[in-house]
Amino acid sequence: MGPIAAANHLLNFIAPALVVALLLVLACRLMMRRRSAASGLWKQWAVVSAVGCAVLLAGLVGLGRDGKMLTYAGLVVGCASAQWVLLRGWR
Repeated sequence: MGPIAAANHLLNFIAPALVVALLLVLACRLMMRRRSAASGLWKQWAVVSAVGCAVLLAGLVGLGRDGKMLTYAGLVVGCASAQWVLLRGWR
């Protein structure tokens, strides 16, 4: 596998985490009036994306395959939990 194909595979692997994080951050920005602890859209997106990528990697290692529905369910729960922490939802 060449470097372009490897980069394509890696981008397709992390794309769900990046898109879910972006949609979640934008939706929270539009629907909620409270400001998050992470000031700025990019910082918030970076944190939620990193959590999403970690969940996808854990699903790949733990389940042995990419693209299992359990991994995607974990992605949604992990990103939502990270957003909840950033918004200090326990208050």
